[in-house]
Amino acid sequence: MRTRWLPLAVLATAQFLVVLSTSIVNVSLPQIQSGLGTSATGLSWVVNAYVLTFGALLLPGGRLGDSYGLRRVFLLGVGTFATATLAAAIAPGITTLIAARSAQGLGAALMAPTALALVLMLYRDARDSGVALGVWGAVSGAGGAAGVVLGGLLTDRFGWRSVFLVVVPVALAVLPATWRSVAPMPAAGGRLDVSSAVTATGGLIALTYGLSGHWTLLALGLILLTAFAFRQRRTADPLLPPRMAPVAWPNVAMALLGAVWLGLFYYLPLYQQHTLGYSPLRAGLTQLPLALMITIASWVAGRLPGRATLPVGLLLLATGLAWLARTPSTASFLLDLLGPTLLIGAGLGVAFVRITASASAGVAAADSGLAGGLVNASRQLGGAAGLSFLTVLPTVGTVFLTCAAITVLTLITVTGKALSPWRNHPSPTSPDTSHRPPTSSPHSS
Repeated sequence: MRTRWLPLAVLATAQFLVVLSTSIVNVSLPQIQSGLGTSATGLSWVVNAYVLTFGALLLPGGRLGDSYGLRRVFLLGVGTFATATLAAAIAPGITTLIAARSAQGLGAALMAPTALALVLMLYRDARDSGVALGVWGAVSGAGGAAGVVLGGLLTDRFGWRSVFLVVVPVALAVLPATWRSVAPMPAAGGRLDVSSAVTATGGLIALTYGLSGHWTLLALGLILLTAFAFRQRRTADPLLPPRMAPVAWPNVAMALLGAVWLGLFYYLPLYQQHTLGYSPLRAGLTQLPLALMITIASWVAGRLPGRATLPVGLLLLATGLAWLARTPSTASFLLDLLGPTLLIGAGLGVAFVRITASASAGVAAADSGLAGGLVNASRQLGGAAGLSFLTVLPTVGTVFLTCAAITVLTLITVTGKALSPWRNHPSPTSPDTSHRPPTSSPHSS
């Protein structure tokens, strides 16, 4: 029994590190700015360098796993991630730190889609998959909020470099644990179309960076993505084959939700520290209820019946964000922060699990790595693009109100008539799961 669930524990740990690393630096941003002497724009790229590289390379990362072996690519990703995290911890300046964060994103782009695909392949039985995917959803949903909590505790006691150092030994421990507990699986074959990977990656990075006001890069991004779309029609091994079209709309919804998610976890700690005068420790501790609510909601979401669950979750999220947008300068935690963060946590937990379920429903086993890469890419790139846009807004209250509006747009997206992928799909991974509802599908946020 213990041996059967050990691979899940190892892979879920890796997924937790991937999500954690998106938000664990957020509370320490003021300390990084003062310690390395960077501007507000440079500071935002401490976050965006990781998120953007991660998101832009997820599709190639997922396809590499399908083509050359999921376990092999996963181990390569873990090694890259651990090395880059150590480099971030000892970075002497802001340029080195941003470069290390980009390398972290590269490792995460190899880890995240292959970890999800391995879970899909290892736990095919309906009963086992219910347990595995519940754990996956809870771990993934809690990673963002837990990063803020842990980041506050570490920064207050040991300084900002500790938020990177604490990740390194855990990542290194995943390597031998994976080698011993996860058996290698045959590769699906095929090859990675390098020109498609280059145009997609370059286009996504240029487009996202251009959204912050660099119009030349915005135009370059559109040109490269157009070239990518043209290439997909001509190559025998497209990076994004037409058979993935049924999951297009769920991934659009995930991109919108990613913008809300990253905007929240970037600006909430800044509001607490800059406006309310919280220490990093207090900012982290006051987000414990948020982390707990995301974990509970993620765990419960996969077990709730009915298509109304997702719209209700998004309504809770929009309400919480609109409430938080008041941002009084003399806010009380119990009166002004606890209520909205509990609503936000419940909404985020439900929305991520249910949207990711639809984004992986009906995907063939041979494309499991690609599906994992696509939904992760949608979330990360949506988050990076959203953060680039949100940084130009005048106040934190405007940011939270804009996030509420984006959540309403997500609600419109998931309730539109075009969203046929939200219906139940048979799972291709096992005959035993042919009637499993999409809410049992994995969460790979």
